Amino acid sequence: MALADALLELADDHLVLGHRVSEWCGHAPMLEEDLAMPNMALDLIGTARSLYSRAGELEGKGRDEDDLAYFRGERDYRNILLVERPNGDFAQTMLRQLYFAAFMEPYWTAALESPDEAVRGIAGKAVKEMAYHVRHAGEWVIRLGDGTEESARRMAEAVEELHPYTGELFDEGTGDAALPSRASMRDEWEATLKNIFAQALLDWPGEVVPMAGGRHGNHGEQLGHMLAEMQSLARAHPGVTW
Repeated sequence: MALADALLELADDHLVLGHRVSEWCGHAPMLEEDLAMPNMALDLIGTARSLYSRAGELEGKGRDEDDLAYFRGERDYRNILLVERPNGDFAQTMLRQLYFAAFMEPYWTAALESPDEAVRGIAGKAVKEMAYHVRHAGEWVIRLGDGTEESARRMAEAVEELHPYTGELFDEGTGDAALPSRASMRDEWEATLKNIFAQALLDWPGEVVPMAGGRHGNHGEQLGHMLAEMQSLARAHPGVTW
């Protein structure tokens, strides 16, 4: 079913990024961020759980959220490449979060009108979380971009590193009438980013060679390493419950 596949793509995006953000727990540059980062990770993973559950119901193969998260291989994952990028420094992490959240906020807003009741419910919670993520990450992008010479350099390097991966945000992938058009989010996404870039004294990138392939299961080696760590306990003890 197309909707099940489309929800699986969304779930993979949120789970992979949630795991990446969670890797900052205990390593953030200040105590406040050591609390904020895990909370943002939980937002993303919570959305992933709801999406996996709905996708499992629709596909009708008896798979639940755990099966879909822990017992699929790297080539079965359909997340965009942006979310699997390594954390890098704090500038890269915050910019990656901003790129993703600035897309998902209008996406979930549009999904509030979905004919699928479960999608509307997921969107109602997720849109509020993404609004916070945009604000939080945006403040950091501005703070670092318009900060010291060192922080400005690192933020500019983050833009150069990550911007080529943003085009895949607008790839329709499987698509379904119950979900918004990804391409229709571009104008609002660009408006949000350009406003923040201007405050951060960052140049908006020109044409870049787009990096894509995640929706087709073509990933970098970093995802394989991440999944091996994330899935190790479930695979070592399948079916275990707490």
